[in-house]
Amino acid sequence: MWERHKVTVAEANEAIADAGAVWFDPDPSSRSGLGVRVIGYCRSRRTVLTVMLVHRDGGAGYWGANGWPSNSSDRHRHERGE
Repeated sequence: MWERHKVTVAEANEAIADAGAVWFDPDPSSRSGLGVRVIGYCRSRRTVLTVMLVHRDGGAGYWGANGWPSNSSDRHRHERGE
């Protein structure tokens, strides 16, 4: 995540923990249907991040897959809460 998008795990966790985060489960863009898209505000970066998660086997939590600064479409989804 850091190497490709310059987003740390701590920043991704901050965006996921955002009370106003928008969750798409499953992510409509997921090819496997297992991906979850979370769009949340990262206070430390002062920006909205898009974080991709994958359900762990057995449904107990998630694996972090990737994260990046949100594009304009995802920022609007976050602003509208949809």
